[in-house]
Amino acid sequence: MRPMADKNASGISLRELEPRDRYKLLCGVVVPRPIALVTTLDENGAVNAAPFSFFNVFSESPALIVLGLQHKPDHSPKDTTRNIHRDGEFVVHMVDEALSAVMNDCAVDFPSGDSEVVATGLATLASVDVKVPRLAEAPFALECRRHVVLKFSPDRELLVGEVLRVHARDGLVDEANMYVDLEAYRPIGRMFGNLYTTQRDTFALVRESHSQWLARRDTQELKDA
Repeated sequence: MRPMADKNASGISLRELEPRDRYKLLCGVVVPRPIALVTTLDENGAVNAAPFSFFNVFSESPALIVLGLQHKPDHSPKDTTRNIHRDGEFVVHMVDEALSAVMNDCAVDFPSGDSEVVATGLATLASVDVKVPRLAEAPFALECRRHVVLKFSPDRELLVGEVLRVHARDGLVDEANMYVDLEAYRPIGRMFGNLYTTQRDTFALVRESHSQWLARRDTQELKDA
């Protein structure tokens, strides 16, 4: 049963919510989220692939990404977590519209030891700086090495990984200025429940200097006078 809201308090106290309700609220509020389709190697050399939407880039110097790792209901680590704990290497693949259906298939609860890559027929390519293969169909693949893992509860860990190398599909990056062609990229984002979003409808906001902002404000005030 959900606790009754305190009429004298403002907002929703997450500490008073059940974990499932906290998850639903946060996933509905923080949207859209990028999706990381992560490959690792198990102890027998099979390629594991699993999607994560608790994920983002964290820093460019050093080049770091963050990944939220969730354990099983019995608190034992899932395959990706166990593999990264053991080897410290993984590849993060960004997910575009063309890869979305296969990404969703990789979220199926295959038995431990079964390769999602084999089951879904995904082709792989050799990585350069890590031994974990990358997915040939991904628009971008980020070769990563574990930097640090922080454990916050029996069920949740935060992985910080260093990005060693980025592979891009032909035509996605203008390497002269490191510009990414968003129209050719077509990434998807995670919403909540079974909902996802495309990123086709974009708009630009130019960041101004303080002097530019003041000039624009003064101009507007003169118009409004």
